[in-house]
Amino acid sequence: MLSPRTTPTRDLVGLDGLWRFALGTRAGATPWASRLAPPLEVPVPASYNDLFVDPEIRDHVGVVWYQRDVRVPRGWTGERVILRFGSVTHAAQVYVDQRLVAEHTGGYTPFEADLTGVVEPGAEFRLTVGVDNRLTNVTIPPGTVTTGPDGRERQSYLHDFYNYAGIARPVRLYSTPTTFVEDVTVVTGRDGTAGTVQYRVEADGEHADTVTVRVRAVDESGRTVAEGHGPEGVLRIEDVTLWQPGAAYLYDLVVELTVDGETVDSYTQPFGVRTVLVRGTDFLINGEPFYFTGFGKHEDTPVRGKGHDDAYLVHDFQLMEWTGANSFRTSHYPYAEEVLDFADRHGIVVIDETAAVGLNLGVQGGLTGVPPTPTFAPENFGGTTRDVHAQHLRELIERDRNHPSVVMWCLANEPASNEDGARDYFEPLVELARKLDPTRPLTYAAVMFATPQNDQIGDLFDVLSINRYYGWYLFTGDLATAEGYLEQDLRGWVQRFGKPVMMSEYGADTQPGLHSVWDTPWSEEYQSDFLAMYHRVFDRIPEFVGEHVWNFADFQTSPGIHRVDGNKKGVFTRDRKPKSAASALRRRWHGLDGRKPGEATAD
Repeated sequence: MLSPRTTPTRDLVGLDGLWRFALGTRAGATPWASRLAPPLEVPVPASYNDLFVDPEIRDHVGVVWYQRDVRVPRGWTGERVILRFGSVTHAAQVYVDQRLVAEHTGGYTPFEADLTGVVEPGAEFRLTVGVDNRLTNVTIPPGTVTTGPDGRERQSYLHDFYNYAGIARPVRLYSTPTTFVEDVTVVTGRDGTAGTVQYRVEADGEHADTVTVRVRAVDESGRTVAEGHGPEGVLRIEDVTLWQPGAAYLYDLVVELTVDGETVDSYTQPFGVRTVLVRGTDFLINGEPFYFTGFGKHEDTPVRGKGHDDAYLVHDFQLMEWTGANSFRTSHYPYAEEVLDFADRHGIVVIDETAAVGLNLGVQGGLTGVPPTPTFAPENFGGTTRDVHAQHLRELIERDRNHPSVVMWCLANEPASNEDGARDYFEPLVELARKLDPTRPLTYAAVMFATPQNDQIGDLFDVLSINRYYGWYLFTGDLATAEGYLEQDLRGWVQRFGKPVMMSEYGADTQPGLHSVWDTPWSEEYQSDFLAMYHRVFDRIPEFVGEHVWNFADFQTSPGIHRVDGNKKGVFTRDRKPKSAASALRRRWHGLDGRKPGEATAD
């Protein structure tokens, strides 16, 4: 799915701003039929949960309604009119006046509605969106909805971040010609000092069968460096400038459709020339070993929840650069397209993850003491859930496959890969991912319960990403014992699978301002000592290829006795103030500069 852009043949109107808002329980039977009442307003993009003081809104389970009036530009006569949502968490019904024009399930990928013939240029229409925040055993991520004695629905889920909901990413109305570029795929490679650009263009619409396709690769100075004709082919860019971690360089692929010599549509797809390969126990970018330094993150900020915010986007990337981070994982869902565009432009490496978090009933059993039922049983996360997971994977790869910053797909976070049924669940998903994109390696983030001895899926993947909390959840406050168990664990993964290993999560909750001269959990000193212990172990394992601290910043979780105002494992507070560990990471990572510890040079 192409990202909407203004081009010589396309126009774009943003629909962000204040929309009318109502809970489904207060909006009447057909809220799309008239103006919403009562007159609450919400900003788009933003999650709605933290905006109001009314606890019924924050705790609401079910549908809420968004509404605004939209005027179609009068200059769009004879054009297609497309409505695009960056995401709606977790399911959406979209009405234009009283007509249902789109439905979508999946809270972190975009969807569109073709309004051609439904709305008229120059005219106004009422846009109403029903947003359903419910998670079940057939959603990704999964959850459970129960009904209490008072008749009110209650939501529970297995992931450790707050179930923010709403229209969290930009909404846009855009136009295209009636013959248009439907899709563009770019795959890059190297041939000596030249870059190769394999492209495929899909056209659709009125003259799609007779259209002529012309493409040009344009460098950052605006110079055309390669040209091609036809819906697919390979361009060659001599003396190519590579896209590299920390040194981004982007070309534009300008795609033009012509009919009888006249241009009918034009679309520009940015791309970077780079290669990614796993060879032995090395992760290679452009043929050179790459060592990941960075974070698991969250789309999470005060008041906005998961709402995309450009100010936080810029500031977060500045803080990552300050620490020396060269990468991050989109834990635990695809981030906004704007985030990946920014990473493309600034040379930050991304592990792009699906929203498959919580596929592990053993975690719930560990927290409650109740023996878990099999995770992959049909009544839990069996075949139907996998089908939903597969569709989410398709939408993720379709959206993000042209981003040079994305170097690996992560299919799930902490699944029950140690349980029977895991292989039957994941093997078809791995096959699907490789079919959709054979150019990028695959990984998953392994939970503590999955060990080198009992994991059932590690051989299916290219890189082993391990989440571990020795010294926090296990051997709390005893870093000496934790160090021995950590090293034994990681060496076991290397010995069994012979693949690159990285730490996709490690960290300790830390209360900012709490200090101690002893190994006191929750203190800033303990967080720094905890990370330093892990780094000593990483540096002793030659097959190790990266470290992603959990977490970049503190984030909100569901309320309960296990969390006090959220998860505090961030090296920055939720409002982005540094804890002591941030400076410790800065000293380490600037010394590594993207190389394995044994290859690094001193400051």
